[in-house]
Amino acid sequence: MRPLFTGPLTVETVTVPICDLPQRLEGCRIVQLSDFHYDGQRLSPRLLQQAVDRVNQLAPDLIALTGDYVTRDPTPIFELVTYLSQMKSRFGTVAVLGNHDNVTLEGRKLILRSLQQAGIYALWNDIAYPLGNDLPVVGLADLWSREFHPAPLLNSLPPAQPRLVLAHNPDSAERLAPWRVDLQLSGHTHGGQIVLPILGPAAALMQSSRLAVLAKLPRLKRNRFKIVRHWEWISGLHRVGQNQLYVNRGLGSYAPGRWGCPPEVTVLELVRG
Repeated sequence: MRPLFTGPLTVETVTVPICDLPQRLEGCRIVQLSDFHYDGQRLSPRLLQQAVDRVNQLAPDLIALTGDYVTRDPTPIFELVTYLSQMKSRFGTVAVLGNHDNVTLEGRKLILRSLQQAGIYALWNDIAYPLGNDLPVVGLADLWSREFHPAPLLNSLPPAQPRLVLAHNPDSAERLAPWRVDLQLSGHTHGGQIVLPILGPAAALMQSSRLAVLAKLPRLKRNRFKIVRHWEWISGLHRVGQNQLYVNRGLGSYAPGRWGCPPEVTVLELVRG
């Protein structure tokens, strides 16, 4: 089912203080895109091209992509990368995969390979240094995969070294709390898609009522029905302990569509904090 309404593309600009940020990266601008779901239904070529053009107008230093490029079938990645390869930045593009990109092992490999062939640093439990050795970018496996193992990567970095972390699911911030994460970039939530005044995301209200019923059934585990655990992190910039998390609302939309939650391009400006 196609979404009936998505709303206009919105650019959100956020200033993020980073402790020990190298002087040369003061004012560094990272543009984030997320949750494309490019499958012929959930993201129109028109909106995608608008996002690509807007990114290039912003002239970022780095582009970060935080997953869910497709929905189930991985083959639309071939067409999607023709759009993604149009985006230009000073230090290139880094990317991680989402849960929809990891439906099968073969599909995951295809998507990683296609992104890499398009000149994108596609990371699955790996570290890249597009901004230099003094600000690594850690790209994690999706939280729902069996390969979400942040400890080896984060323990390999000097504790006093600032770092950026890309992790599709914002709930991973809870698991990352023992380590230093100066800025985590995530997506996954679509911002809730339908956000009601005062009440908040409709999905959170529906999920909480559904879980209340399911909790009475002894053979069902409540966490099996949690698409998002921390709805308080559904979009925007958040402090999680000593760490910082930004959640992008994404570009793609499920039916019935978006309301009070337009598709998003994010500009994150790093400053010394």
